[in-house]
Amino acid sequence: MFTGIVEELGKIDSVETHEAGSRITIAAELVTSDIANGDSISVNGVCLTAIDVSPVSFAADVSPETLERSTLGDLKVGSPVNLERAVTPATRLGGHIVQGHVDGCGTFLSAEPQGDFWTVRIGFPPEMAKYLVYKGSVTVEGISLTVAALAEDHFDIAVIPKTWEVTNLSSIQPGNSVNLEADVIAKYVERMMQCQNRER
Repeated sequence: MFTGIVEELGKIDSVETHEAGSRITIAAELVTSDIANGDSISVNGVCLTAIDVSPVSFAADVSPETLERSTLGDLKVGSPVNLERAVTPATRLGGHIVQGHVDGCGTFLSAEPQGDFWTVRIGFPPEMAKYLVYKGSVTVEGISLTVAALAEDHFDIAVIPKTWEVTNLSSIQPGNSVNLEADVIAKYVERMMQCQNRER
């Protein structure tokens, strides 16, 4: 589990494509300081398992399912990636509960400066509409964010200067795909309602 508070902006060091998925190696120094082989780590909001951990990098195998459902298949050498280690029982939950299970890919529509802040507009697939609410939580590229405005096919988020500086949001171009994860609580509520309706 994660909180959506990005700890480090890493860079893709290499991408090896195989018949069954791919292996990416990520250059990073902060998150590698205390992770071990087999630990979970969030890469652009996707929960992966760290392998070949060194003081300056780690690798991860990416399954065909993950490549199909997320934007990890678009990564190239040099691509910046948002990194977060899994939470511990003593971690402050500064964002919201993030599983690292991408629900779908959205589209980065625009980023408009508002003084030192940025208003970012993200298009979302129709199947995610029921999970998004005004002032609710959403994860974009592994970043815990708040829905500042909501329309039928897109939402706006207000990005503070610190988030703009330490994440990959500033390098994403309009039209690029982004990983989206809805608040897991909304999905549990939906499931409970479905089960109650069946029992009636």
